[in-house]
Amino acid sequence: MSQTRTTLITGGNSGIGEALAKKLVGEGQRVVSVGLETPAWTHDLLTAYRADLTSPSETRAIAEEICRDHAVDCLVHNAGMILPNLLGDAKPEDILTLAQLHLGAPMLLTQAAMEGMRSRKFGRIVFVSSRAAMGAATRSAYSATKAGVHGMARTWALELAPSGITVNVVAPGPILTDNFWGIVPKGSEQQDKMARNVPVGRLGTREDVAHAISFFLDERSDFVTGQVLYVCGGTSLAGLSP
Repeated sequence: MSQTRTTLITGGNSGIGEALAKKLVGEGQRVVSVGLETPAWTHDLLTAYRADLTSPSETRAIAEEICRDHAVDCLVHNAGMILPNLLGDAKPEDILTLAQLHLGAPMLLTQAAMEGMRSRKFGRIVFVSSRAAMGAATRSAYSATKAGVHGMARTWALELAPSGITVNVVAPGPILTDNFWGIVPKGSEQQDKMARNVPVGRLGTREDVAHAISFFLDERSDFVTGQVLYVCGGTSLAGLSP
């Protein structure tokens, strides 16, 4: 981004969100983080809010507060949960929880930011989805809601294109974050086996995904909208064995 913009990042306190926040701040961009926790680091260009995005009322309130106090040019919805279970143990309540987090929360945040984006004739909305949207064992609720992200993003891309607002999706494969290590033990044989099964021969990093997101945020990417970019080392083509 050539001029100073303000990017709202959900889950900007850790993982991919934190990596993106640090990248943008390092480039002189303003960042607003919102999530269950505030970042463990500070910077003059970083503002942080705490909210539970699985709560519609709490999300609506924080969205209004943030967009009242900041001219949000870009929104990156990165916050997410997995809630893994095989089908026999899966719960419909998990679908409702993840639908609010992965779909309802960005809807409320975008609705709050949309008027300002339209008035400036510029906006960038980027969802962080997952390769699991294509299907993955133990991911009933997660895969369903992440696949829903793709459909919603394409719909918004059509609706918002005349206003100079693009909407795109970055879908990571296996990335070394706390979410990943919450399921695959850190440094385990399982982790090593997964790395060997990735076509490019390694697991992804937070920075890999932040780099892809920054492409969609760039002012020069205004002819790209409604797209899903898999940042997955080739696993969207070949699959991934646990």
